[in-house]
Amino acid sequence: MGRLFWKIFLAFWLTQVLMGAAVGVVFYIHNQQRLAEMTELAGGPRAQRNVALVAVTLHYGGVPALRELAREWSRRRGLPVYVVDAAGRDVLHRPVPAAALSRARTLLSGQGQVAGVRRVQARDGRSYVLFVPAEVLSGEHRFEHHRLPLDPLALRLLIASLAGLLFSAGLAWYLTRPLRHVRSASRQLADGVLDTRVMPVLGRRRDEIGDLGRDFDHMAARLQALVGAQKRLLHDVSHELRSPLARLQVAVGLARQQPAKIDAALQRIERESERLDELVGQLLTLSRLEAGVVQGPEEQVDVRALLQDIVDDARFEAQSQDRDVQLTAAPELVVRGRAELLHRALENVVRNGVAYTAAGTTVEVSADSAPDRLRLRVSVCDRGPGVAEGSLTQLFEPFVRLDAAGSETPPRGYGLGLAIARRAIEAHGGSVRAYNRPDGGLCVELELPAVRGPHITD
Repeated sequence: MGRLFWKIFLAFWLTQVLMGAAVGVVFYIHNQQRLAEMTELAGGPRAQRNVALVAVTLHYGGVPALRELAREWSRRRGLPVYVVDAAGRDVLHRPVPAAALSRARTLLSGQGQVAGVRRVQARDGRSYVLFVPAEVLSGEHRFEHHRLPLDPLALRLLIASLAGLLFSAGLAWYLTRPLRHVRSASRQLADGVLDTRVMPVLGRRRDEIGDLGRDFDHMAARLQALVGAQKRLLHDVSHELRSPLARLQVAVGLARQQPAKIDAALQRIERESERLDELVGQLLTLSRLEAGVVQGPEEQVDVRALLQDIVDDARFEAQSQDRDVQLTAAPELVVRGRAELLHRALENVVRNGVAYTAAGTTVEVSADSAPDRLRLRVSVCDRGPGVAEGSLTQLFEPFVRLDAAGSETPPRGYGLGLAIARRAIEAHGGSVRAYNRPDGGLCVELELPAVRGPHITD
């Protein structure tokens, strides 16, 4: 067991013991005060039984029955109960202790009937006070009288200590057990067991420890996803690099075997080199964005002007393929960020729409402020086949290229454009999502924080 367990255990147990001891001392002082007030009278179960026996005899049998009981009792050790009439005389003609009689009468006048002291009316109608003076008790009786209040006190303290011990141990175990599981899971996670989870062990806890367990599982799941994504990325990068490299090797081999076709081979080599350069450039951009390394100064960027340039270039290329691109943008759309990075992100999304929209259709680009005026929204909608609903979130993963059925399509680029766009928008505090249009096609929606106050001036 860890140190935290013992700290919690000892702290709560000592608190329980001290509280029990304090309560016990208070009761002990109170009992001692009561005993001090009753030192003239005997107490305890035996004195109470004797008084009760004499009271019954006197009430139903009268004084003669009481004297008969006294004669029977005198054969053993004498009647310990004094029976005093209104004149202060004992019916058995014994000298009456004045202090004990006064104390008995005081108790009866204040509280009626008191344990160990009674007022009884005999058959002759006279009233008598019954009590046991302290000095008539034997040594055994006095020991019982004075020690009796201490025994329950010690018993209470013992019970309180044991209860506090069990409660503190249970509470400490309840608090430290889940922490030990989290610690063990952390070690497993550090050792590379990425599917480690703690909530199956913690159960359905609804306290701060349960929140810690859920956060740990969320962290482990995210870490597992990121590591898996990195592994897939390395695999995809090696695959994408292998294809142009293989074509380069084939082109070099053909150039050596057929010198007459060296010009065609050189053109192939140049084309594959450009593809490799483009791929490496996109990978470097994606790597910097994922690492949080964003270069270039921040400035106020006119999104409407930026989109106009991108749409003009995309329209020039799209019209050669019997497609078109149209822009609808509100004025005063300004964000703070890096113009080059935002240009690349928006251009990638627009070019993706142009690549997948059907022939004879138009890619619709729109930009406007959100209703709260704190964000602006850019939508790029095509008239292509769309994407299966379960695969929409995969669109923004590197090297993923999906068609309407969710399967991979023939290569159109490297599948890095939308991944770079999402990282770039998120680096500016924005978000990206994709959804299918009800009447066919795919929409990619980007949101960015808007700039409030003075805007760009020409």
